[in-house]
Amino acid sequence: MTVKLTVENAVQAKQEIEKLEAQGYSKDHIHIFAHFKERADDINDALDTSDVGLKEQGLLETMKNIFTSRGDELRSKMEATGLSKEEAASAEAELDKGKLVIIAHKPQ
Repeated sequence: MTVKLTVENAVQAKQEIEKLEAQGYSKDHIHIFAHFKERADDINDALDTSDVGLKEQGLLETMKNIFTSRGDELRSKMEATGLSKEEAASAEAELDKGKLVIIAHKPQ
């Protein structure tokens, strides 16, 4: 099951992550997205969550993202966590407004 949440800041993100952990989600499967990569990296580091990488996307998609726009990269990563194309596009629009998107999924 994939859960998508939108929050305003890292404090709210921390609160939501604690709730997700209480529901049985592992931090290895909780991802925080921000429009700016540095912000996402800083928050993922501070809250000990993980970036979407090779394990979720696969080698080819990961390599492709090196050469794509940030928006395309974000949508691709969100789809890799279980969102549909439409859900990923909607979530990316929230990122454009300066919000954070949290996606948690349980491995199959």
